[in-house]
Amino acid sequence: MSEQIPIKVIPAEPKASKAIPKKVTIKPADDAGVGVYPARSQIYVRAVKGTMENIRRFFGFIFLGLFAAIPWIQYNGQQAILFDIPEQRFNLFAITLWPQDLTVLAYIFIVGAFALFFVTTFAGRVWCGFMCPQTTWTYMYTWLEEKIEGSANKRMKLDQRKLDFDKFWRKALKHFSWVGVALLTALTFVGYFTPIGELFIDFFTFQTGFWVAFWIIFFTVCTYGNAGWMREIMCIHMCPYARFQSAMFDKDTFTVAYDERRGEGRGPRSRKTTPEQLKAKNLGDCIDCNLCVQVCPTGIDIRNGLQYECINCGACVDACNGVMDKMGYAKGLISFTSEHELKGGTTKIFRPKLIGYALVLCVMTGLLGLDFMTRKPLEVDIIRDRNSLYRETNEGLIENVYTLKVLNKSQVSQVYTIRVSGLKDAVFIGEQQVEVAGGEVFSLPISIAMDAYDIDDAVTSFTFSVSTTQNDGTVVSVEEPSKFLYR
Repeated sequence: MSEQIPIKVIPAEPKASKAIPKKVTIKPADDAGVGVYPARSQIYVRAVKGTMENIRRFFGFIFLGLFAAIPWIQYNGQQAILFDIPEQRFNLFAITLWPQDLTVLAYIFIVGAFALFFVTTFAGRVWCGFMCPQTTWTYMYTWLEEKIEGSANKRMKLDQRKLDFDKFWRKALKHFSWVGVALLTALTFVGYFTPIGELFIDFFTFQTGFWVAFWIIFFTVCTYGNAGWMREIMCIHMCPYARFQSAMFDKDTFTVAYDERRGEGRGPRSRKTTPEQLKAKNLGDCIDCNLCVQVCPTGIDIRNGLQYECINCGACVDACNGVMDKMGYAKGLISFTSEHELKGGTTKIFRPKLIGYALVLCVMTGLLGLDFMTRKPLEVDIIRDRNSLYRETNEGLIENVYTLKVLNKSQVSQVYTIRVSGLKDAVFIGEQQVEVAGGEVFSLPISIAMDAYDIDDAVTSFTFSVSTTQNDGTVVSVEEPSKFLYR
């Protein structure tokens, strides 16, 4: 109980980048003597090349390609992926999900959550660094910024200049391109919820409805603000994942880390400096170039240890490996590694927490698959007439009135046959075969009549059976219990 937790002391004012000085203005304390948080300093992210950057771009291109292409895919003459909220149905190729299929959506979200937990426990916050839309769009905006305004140093000097024609047209073109990307993003995103072909035509011909136009403008502003202006603020202050990720980390989690034993002490040196001279000067492999800080999208110094601001993008890994190559040192001063490896130990891949997440993920994936396999593309609901429990016909029969609601959960028209069982010599009054279009709800009023001499009890249980034969020959049948009332 007396064992103390080791604490690493980090200076309150870490060394700033040599190439990118941060301008921070501290407001004076108020009357109570309480200080105010410093203003946000502009981060000019420096471009970097390397393995991690290539992997990030690969995943970014795949994500952007899928995001842009999926709404345009057609299936059976309609949009393959369409979340039609007004009609309360989600089309996923051959599957249509309704509010009654809430368990399927719940399983999908649970599987996604545990997949994220599993990956985070194994490889840290790689979702944020390689697949998160905020990161992908931020890097896209930074790329446009670099192409128009120049490298990080040029952008910094451009911001410090007074407004002239060169600065005006560069800034105007940059923001125009940002808004264009944001608008295309918003149109594509809204296209997941309304037919995208009609959406583009209606929007650019000014025929879009109020709410559709509202959401397009809303997501355009959000994309432009998040990726263009807020950037690291979203990751540091607004994303909840940054706050609870540490609960999934352990000493075997692979994260971006700096090898302090190898790198300290820091300091500049010539490439010709011999190992003996380095040892005499008490210098490690880190030459204190600060490139790891300059390429970081959140502006942190990874040499200060693991920080919640780190999104595991690996930009500092590429920057440091490039410097190590030039200096003739071994790569890996900054790398994806675990705390155990940093201390000279071995990473345990198979450990209880990771195995637990994997088992739960497998179970939930199995339940999701089972739900899909046992799901019937037919839903039947029976509604009794509330005006009267029963009535007597002119022929002296006892009649109960019902309304059958037949929901065709498939995407093609089906012919359904309706039968009743459990009643002696019952007379079915109404249509016994109906055709229901794909994704539609058909209301069918029917009556069941019986001779009073055949009714033994005041309440008689019976069953409605609704069946159809699909195009592939599969028979789909649903039985729904109901009550016949008399007296």
